[in-house]
Amino acid sequence: MNFSESGFAPRRVEDLDVSDLGRVVSRSGGPGFIIVDALEKEFRPGTEYLLELAATDYSAQTLRAYALSLLRFLRFLWAVDVSWDRATSVEARDFVLWARQAEKFLGNRNDPQRRGSRNLVTGKKHLGIRYSPATINHTTTVCKAFYAFQLRVGSGPIVNPFDLRRGRAHAHHAPDREFVIGRRQPLRQREPHLVPRSIPDGKFNDLFRRLRSNRDRALVAFYVSSGARASELLGLTGDRVNVGDQLIGVYRKGGQLQWLPAAPDAFVWLRLYQLEGGVAGPDEPVWLTLRGEPRRLNYDAMRAVLKRCNDILGANWTLHDLRHTFAIRALEGGMGLHEVQELLGHQSLNTTTVYAAPHMEDVIDHYRAKMATKAPTSSDRSPAGQPYDANELRVLWGNQ
Repeated sequence: MNFSESGFAPRRVEDLDVSDLGRVVSRSGGPGFIIVDALEKEFRPGTEYLLELAATDYSAQTLRAYALSLLRFLRFLWAVDVSWDRATSVEARDFVLWARQAEKFLGNRNDPQRRGSRNLVTGKKHLGIRYSPATINHTTTVCKAFYAFQLRVGSGPIVNPFDLRRGRAHAHHAPDREFVIGRRQPLRQREPHLVPRSIPDGKFNDLFRRLRSNRDRALVAFYVSSGARASELLGLTGDRVNVGDQLIGVYRKGGQLQWLPAAPDAFVWLRLYQLEGGVAGPDEPVWLTLRGEPRRLNYDAMRAVLKRCNDILGANWTLHDLRHTFAIRALEGGMGLHEVQELLGHQSLNTTTVYAAPHMEDVIDHYRAKMATKAPTSSDRSPAGQPYDANELRVLWGNQ
């Protein structure tokens, strides 16, 4: 008996019309976010889950990312007309199959045009029109945790649709044998191994010259010289600026306060910004909007600053590229991995180690520099015993 005869024909995910319904909004009068549907009705199970994350001291950026991932799956369920508490492993599987081929909802922050694979200025890949493996994996991870929470509090289905692996890993492992790394978990996508890129000095100078205000210049100077995360630096208040010792205090993941050194020119630009708008008092935000009634500068506004520069340069640099630039500059300047780990606020040294991985273009340049100073061997010589001449090779190979 085939699937169609039994009434269980596979869903054709490529034909689904998943609409850009619902949205994530800040929770009024309290921490966290809520998800509302197309009729502006609150999705209460999601609110309860996000409230627990807020109580666990998740950052606002993380909470919003979790809410958006949950909304992504809810949109799929609305399209297939399945209630969230009726979803099964079939819906989990079909969601992944749909996300692998669907064009994502770009919103207002991204260019909807179909662009080339890499930016010619930065060498970085453009944001694709389809969901990345990392986005799909984040969504399934969030949904798995959401359903686990509902099971724990006694709501939702009796089985977690995203918990497809049964039993404890290595439960029956023989102690006298080595562990064997198994396959990826079900629905898990392969993610490419990306080596962080720094902004070359010349291109960083081009970017810096396009900044319009002393506030923006100070911010970028702090980003590239302190290694602070975007949200950490934007949350800076007046009592956490130590000009005398050239330190700034940022709250790391987990809520601990850490003082970071920054370059002297960052404090110079900060002072120029203060002369224009005043010095922030204790518990007052350092970075404010420059138009209309001054408000705390948020992440989206700072992204817009960088986007204006990118539009002029034809680039696609991000705020996180400034953090990458700091880490690579620090390592190339002779700082130890553990020192850079401390400044970046990484819990694991493995996270910092990725910055020590060489780029292929650097390997090629290093190879050529080393081989150019090496004494010619027999393979570098002509049959007559004389070294090969570079001009002769160009004549031989033409313009190849």
